[in-house]
Amino acid sequence: MRITAEKKRQTRQRIMDVAHNLFVDKGFEKTTTRDIVAAAGIAAGTLFNYFPTKEALAMTLLAEALDRTEAEFGGRLQGDEDLAEALFAHVAAGLRGLAPHRRYVGEVLETAMSPFGSNAVCEAAERVRLDHLEVVRQLLVSRCPEVSTGPSFIAIHLYWTLYLGVLAFWAKDESPNREDTLSVLDHSMRIFAESLTTHSPGQEEVIDEAENR
Repeated sequence: MRITAEKKRQTRQRIMDVAHNLFVDKGFEKTTTRDIVAAAGIAAGTLFNYFPTKEALAMTLLAEALDRTEAEFGGRLQGDEDLAEALFAHVAAGLRGLAPHRRYVGEVLETAMSPFGSNAVCEAAERVRLDHLEVVRQLLVSRCPEVSTGPSFIAIHLYWTLYLGVLAFWAKDESPNREDTLSVLDHSMRIFAESLTTHSPGQEEVIDEAENR
């Protein structure tokens, strides 16, 4: 029997819904693909037709949540924010979108979003990284004259490391309304913004040259 596009969409959504519930209840590491298959009422092969790995499934959930926050973020900017303020707003919008997934974000970060990872590990994670960093690049170019031609590899790597640190902290933060996370986020974005104007002349060029050898 021919499976319609609508049926495929429904099956994919059912897999994502049950996986999300299991990740929240049991955690990412303790949830197996067998658990997901059983809860979704599908064959094991069907699951892998939609998502090649458990990491890809989890990252797709996170990616879709982050996608929904982009419009909210753009609508909140007034245009007169400095770089640190704009970056703060961007990350904070993402955290609000990820709130339903907070139970397992930290576990997924360890396996799929390391700054040393590659798109071979998880294509969904790579898309999240590239989409997020493109917004950061635009904010840098529009608000930081020092990087008007685009941020260096070192600047991007520093930002991404700080960003993942904020996410990891947020995933475990039990302070009221995650107030401690907001403090960490504010401090991290200001450290990053200041680093763009305090490096010694030629430092980035020397490092980039060394990396390309």
